[in-house]
Formats: sequence, C-alpha cells, structure tokens
Amino acid sequence: MAKRTAEGEPIIIKKYANRRLYNTDTSSYITLDDLAKMVRENVDFQVLDAKSGDDITHTILTQIIVEEESHGTQMLPVSFLRDLISMYGNSMQSMMPSYLEASMANFRKNREQLQSAFAKGIEANPLAKMAEANIKMMQNAAEAFIPVTRKGADAAKKEADDELAQMRQQMAAMQKKLDELSK
Repeated sequence: MAKRTAEGEPIIIKKYANRRLYNTDTSSYITLDDLAKMVRENVDFQVLDAKSGDDITHTILTQIIVEEESHGTQMLPVSFLRDLISMYGNSMQSMMPSYLEASMANFRKNREQLQSAFAKGIEANPLAKMAEANIKMMQNAAEAFIPVTRKGADAAKKEADDELAQMRQQMAAMQKKLDELSK
C-alpha cells in the first residue's frame, strides 16, 4: 500500500508556472527525479497546478516516463508504443486503462512470486546441489587414486565447503542484481 501523510491523504505537490515542483509535505522544491523516486518507494502523491488547482498527476507521471525513456535503457518497445497510440480514438480506448492496470497487477504478483521462489530456491537450488555433488564425486575420485591422511581429507573438505560458500555468495549477488533490475 502506498505511503501517505499522517492524515492518510496523499502528499500534495504543487507545480508552478515556472515549472518548479513544490512538495508541501517537506516544504521544499523537488525535481521529476524526486517524484520518480517517490513512485518507486510507493509514496502516494498528487500533483496540482498551483494557479488553477487542477490535478495534473497524470501529465506529470507521463512526463516522468518520457524522461526515463529518453535517458536510459528503453523499456517500452516501439511496437507497444505504436499499438498504444493506435488505441486513442478507437472504440477499445475506454477498456485500455482497466486492461493495463489488471495486466500490471498480474505482472507484479508474478514478479513477487518469482522473487520469493528464487529466494527460497537458493538454499535448495538444483545447480548448487549439482555443484556440491560434483565436488564430492571429485573428492572421492581423488581419494581413490591418491591416499590421503585424515588431516588432508579434512583440509579437502574445508576447501570444498569454502568453494560451496563462494558459490552461494555468487548466487546471492546474482539474486541482488535481479532484484535491482526488477525495480
């Protein structure tokens, strides 16, 4: 659920004629990047035109998308943009907002399930189990050909455990990168 002010109302952002945005909650001027960060942090806000009082949240959010698309890796494929534009004025236009909202809700749900399964799967990851089995098999093969003292076997086991710990750290780092990419 989106964060709100203490009274449960969205934070009011005022946009002035000079294109400056003013956060009434923090009593400070902010940028579109700050608003994008607020969206990512699930902070509920409403952008009002300071002169007319009109709600211009939709326009500002659209402007943030345009800025994001022009600065970094583009998320919206050209074919999607063409399809979206072709829907304006079409008889299907009225259905698009609810369809897109439902699609995004389903996407978020699937992403959360995937992240949860991946987090749980690190401990029970088949690749980690295969690596562990391969290490044990290599140890057994080495012991069959090279007689090892008990002290040497303990050192080999410790080395294998260290390698397994490193692999787990690498997998955790990959999970972290996936989480960052999904944000």
